Amino acid sequence: MGSKKTIMLVDDSKVSRLMLKAIIENHFPDWHILEAENAATALKISLYENDNVDLITLDMNMPGTDGLTIAPQLKNNCTQAVIALLTGNVTKEVRAKAEQQGLMFIAKPITEDKVIEFVNSYNSPQGAKQA
Repeated sequence: MGSKKTIMLVDDSKVSRLMLKAIIENHFPDWHILEAENAATALKISLYENDNVDLITLDMNMPGTDGLTIAPQLKNNCTQAVIALLTGNVTKEVRAKAEQQGLMFIAKPITEDKVIEFVNSYNSPQGAKQA
């Protein structure tokens, strides 16, 4: 396992993935970026990469399987990863479910500051639980 940190971006929106990728490449050029456009691809990547994945951004609303449903499987496969649920659905119910699973929470719309805060939180696991 190398010293290069890895983040997996899980979002069915190519535009969202491109935006997240651009922010990370700009502010964290040493990070390796993996992309998954759906839950099935994310699970395949998580099985292959497992403990090499440090951070995961996980879209809540994707076709087929939503982020809250896939999160436990990703956590099981990538035991060291910190996962942030990304959603515009900022309800108490969604927030509570995310917290029950130990997920961080990033409200959409995604901003550069929110992404930077999440990546920086990797070095401080007790950091903010919501961006």
